[in-house]
This record gives sequence, structure tokens and C-alpha cells, in this order.
Amino acid sequence: MLRRRLAAPILVLLVVIGASAVVYAQLESADRGIAPIDSSGTLEITGIHVDVGGTDAQSARYAGWRMAQRQGFRALWAKMHNLPIAQAPNMPDGTLDQIVSSINVENEQIGPNRYIADLGVQFDRAKAAEFLGVEGGQVQRSVPMLLIPITITAGSATSVELRNSWQRAWAQFRTSQSPIDYVRVSGTSTDPMLINAALTLRPGRGWWRNVIDLYGAADILVAEVQLQRLYPGGPARARFIARHGPDNQIVGGFTLTAQNSDQIPAMMAQGVQRMDQLFAQALAAGALARDPSLNLPPQPVIELPPEEKEVAKPATTNNSFQVQVTGGDVSVYNFAMAHLRTLAGIDSATPQQINQSGTSYILVSYHGDISQLAAALSARGWVVETAGTVLRMKSSSSKPPALPPPPPAQPSAAAPPATKPQAQQPPVKTPTASGKPDKQE
Repeated sequence: MLRRRLAAPILVLLVVIGASAVVYAQLESADRGIAPIDSSGTLEITGIHVDVGGTDAQSARYAGWRMAQRQGFRALWAKMHNLPIAQAPNMPDGTLDQIVSSINVENEQIGPNRYIADLGVQFDRAKAAEFLGVEGGQVQRSVPMLLIPITITAGSATSVELRNSWQRAWAQFRTSQSPIDYVRVSGTSTDPMLINAALTLRPGRGWWRNVIDLYGAADILVAEVQLQRLYPGGPARARFIARHGPDNQIVGGFTLTAQNSDQIPAMMAQGVQRMDQLFAQALAAGALARDPSLNLPPQPVIELPPEEKEVAKPATTNNSFQVQVTGGDVSVYNFAMAHLRTLAGIDSATPQQINQSGTSYILVSYHGDISQLAAALSARGWVVETAGTVLRMKSSSSKPPALPPPPPAQPSAAAPPATKPQAQQPPVKTPTASGKPDKQE
């Protein structure tokens, strides 16, 4: 009975702990991740203030939106052409209705016959490009830059581990008109482990290469904000610092303030716009060049042994000819075979048909053409005629030409020359003291 009484509370406790773990996991996952908005197909102008009246609230609101469209197009044209807004053209409302994709309400006050609001106007990129005078509404952009937003408050630095106003401001920033090609992360999955404040302090280039390759980027931008509150819910002061590269090179910075905590999101949105201007100015000045250490090291050069060039041998042509030997005696044929076999350039002389008292046929393989073979046989005293690949040879007399004598044998260079033996000298007789010659051998 005691065991049963103890088992029931323990089972209930385990169920409560399991349910708490599930709820905690859901809350933890819900605190992460802000998907960046896709602004590739729109052009946006924000902060347009309108104050109009009308016969009723709906008419005043409609008139305010029409006014926002006109002001927004002029501001966008001036921004795209980098000219004063006074030089921007005025577009009819019918055309503006076709190229405006949406109107975002930032803040509005609606009265019975008055409308006061701060609006943002989004223009369709493809439709508005013709009227803006820019092909496709495209701007020259940088290489893909991995953006790492960092918030430092109360002595702790966070990036995308938890949702914060700085990450949200970057996620809501429309990058279509910026010359910087930002690669923004949502903070889900493995993002908090790979994109965090500690990563920006790592000097290892191998780690940086792996991270930027994973997110499809080519370089790194760090957007840091140091937020200080006077007291909870009270005025706040933020110091914004723009950094670039794996070594955290400072691009620039500025300071903004908010009167209370409710104005912090607006301050962060303004900070994003000003920091984007800092990055754009650095890009135009050439200060956002990719660090060469982020490139892969070059492959080692392996020196191969030099290849031995083969000496081209002169090409020789081996031709086959039919030689017809005409003579009334067998000796003519024998001498003709001897001449052919000893002639320079002939590889073989094969008898095909032998006729002792008529014409014999011989197949000859010769290095050269038939005219050279005929000239060589003529030099040895034969009478030669050619017709195509057939050569006819005969003797100019009743006897065949004689074979040339063999070349003389040359002495060997290694044998020493023969020397004649020297004659022996007779002994010399010298006189002695006694006057008799003394014999010396």
C-alpha cells in the first residue's frame, strides 16, 4: 500500500516535468528567428509625412495616400539620380496607381475630416523602371556580404540567439535600393551557433571561409550597436559601429538617442539606414575590398622533370619498282643482280621471273624515286629506260659492266704506328792514364 501511495505522486511529478520541458522548448524556439523580408522586386520610400483634410475621414485618407504617392515618386527619382528633389518630374495619379505596389502605414491619426500620417510607398521595380529612367531599376552592387548584427547591452553581447530590436530592424530593412548585397540570416536552425558575437573575434581564416561559403557570401560585415538605458522604460542612448572583414576593421560610427523604450524600434530602423549609408560610402571609396587571406591558399607547384625531346629523324621513302633486265647471256642477268644488290639505297632485289636469253623481271625495294635509281645504274655503265614504275636496264656492249672495286680498308686508329729498331752503337774506347784505350760497355 505504501509503494502505491508513493508511485502516484512520482508519476504526476514526471508528467509535470515533461510537460514543462515541452513548453520551455516551444518558448525557446519561439524566441528565435526573424525571417528577412524579400525586397528584390520593390523600391521603397519611407517617412513620408502627410496632413490633409476632406469632407469625411475616408476622403481625407484617400487624399493623403494620393499625396504620399506623388511625394514618394519624386523622392525615389531624386535618390536614383542623385539630384535635388526639386528637379524630379511630376507623374499623373493614374500612372502612379499602376506602378505603386503598396502603401505602408507607419503612424496615422484619422479625424472626422482630417488625416495625419507617416507613410511608406513601395513601387514595383519592373513597372517603375521606365519612368525612373533606370534600366530595370538596377544599381551597381557589391559582392555578397554576410551581415552579423550584434547588440551589446548590460554587458552582454548577443546576435541572433534571441529576438531583439536590432535584428528585427535589419530583417525589415529593404535592401533593393542599397549598393550592398546583404546576406541576412533568420536566426533559426544552426544560425545561433554559427553567427554570434564570439565568431567575430575568431582570427582563424579557415573557420571564416567555411562560414561564408555555407551562406553563399564572399565577405563579412558586422553591424554593432551598444545600447544604454538611463533606467527601465526611460531614455536610451545607442552607439552604432560598422565593421568590415574578419579582423573587424572599423568603417564608421554614429550615436542616436530615444526618449523612451517605445521609440527604440524607430531608433534602430534609423540606425540601419545610416549604417547602410556608411557601408555604401565605404564601397564607393574602395574600402570594402575582400581580405586576400580569405582566399584558399594556392596549390603547391610540383616541378616535373624536363621532357627529353626526341630528335626528328629524316623521313625516308621506301618504294618498290619492277626492274627488267634484257640480255642474250646469263652473265648479263647475274651482273645485273650483283649491281642491284650492291647499289646504295636498295634494301632488297627479289627475282620474279628469270629468262636467260630474254628479259628477266626483278622486284626492287629502293629508298628514293625511280629517277634516282636510274641515275645510279647509269653511272655504273648500264643503259636505262623508265616508264612509270618500271625500269629497263641492259648492257651497252656484248659484255655486262664490271662491278666497282671494293673501297680500300682504312687503318685502325687504335693501333700504334710501327717504329724501326734503332741500330746498336759500337762501344766507345777512351784512353787511360797509361795511354792504352779502355773499353767501356
